[in-house]
Amino acid sequence: MKLDTGITTRNLNEVPAEAMKAEQLGFDAIWSMEAGNDGFLPLALAAEHTQRIKMGPSVAIAFPRSPMATAYTAWDLAALSRGRFILGLGTQVKGHIERRYGVKWEPPVAKLSEYILALKAIFKCWADGGKKLSFAGKYYNFSLMTPFFAPKPHSYPIPIYVAGVNQHILRLAGECCDGLHAHPFNSPKYLREFVLPHLEEGLRKSGRLRKDFTIFTTAFVIVGRDQAEIERAKAGVRQQIAFYASTRTYQIVLDMHGWGDVAPQLNELTAKGDWAAMPKLITDEMLDVYAVTGTYENIADKVKERYDGLLDRVAFYIPYKAAFDDAAWTRLCRQFNG
Repeated sequence: MKLDTGITTRNLNEVPAEAMKAEQLGFDAIWSMEAGNDGFLPLALAAEHTQRIKMGPSVAIAFPRSPMATAYTAWDLAALSRGRFILGLGTQVKGHIERRYGVKWEPPVAKLSEYILALKAIFKCWADGGKKLSFAGKYYNFSLMTPFFAPKPHSYPIPIYVAGVNQHILRLAGECCDGLHAHPFNSPKYLREFVLPHLEEGLRKSGRLRKDFTIFTTAFVIVGRDQAEIERAKAGVRQQIAFYASTRTYQIVLDMHGWGDVAPQLNELTAKGDWAAMPKLITDEMLDVYAVTGTYENIADKVKERYDGLLDRVAFYIPYKAAFDDAAWTRLCRQFNG
């Protein structure tokens, strides 16, 4: 299991230093977020200023971008990073697609499947020197690629990961993709009994095995030097879990543990804007299920034990002020990445 990290700054001027520090500390990959900023721009800076660390968006929202536009960006980043780029894609929910991006909402899994197949057709065309491009689907059609618009060929692979929670997109991931960004709101039971069976169904269709596929998540961790610090850290995690659990799309994660009735309560509080009341519905038992708790000395062992056989990559989700210093992160990276 590899330990990754995320780009925390939204200031592009600060990205090079942050990426170099992540590489120096020993993280295996660094992921950008598309939340208040573009998901790809920071990665160009990270690629330019590092030599080893892998990188990708976690995740770039697919549908507001044409597959051709995404392909150009991914192709350039793969070349710039010399093969360290991973393309992470997500669908987002209907409200954001229609009201924030101004794009027509269409069946997301069918459209994303076609999106990925179109990307692969475009990549193949460019790898072959811009030879004939031919892709025809319900949502996307590509049939024009002249030498002037074809980028320079390169042989760097571009792994495609998708973010997914429910069964249809999990099957799609297994069938068409190289990896899955499992949602941070998860549990071992949900991963083992829901995610893996659907993923493996898709993998069988593609003739691949679980070892041919990568599962990544940003896991909630509650960490402190002593019990008092651990108790203080719980508030931030409780708040963030309440936020995710209020989204109907993620109700399956609650249903797996018999807490499905909490979702509509949280959704109602969200509609009222009563953010303060929401964490009160997340019990200590829920925290134990959805987060890993430990000290700075044992948190690596606890994360690896919990997700053994379930994850291939993990990053820590820490929605509170933690006392990790460079030495602590270096020690953790060695425990995970060797």
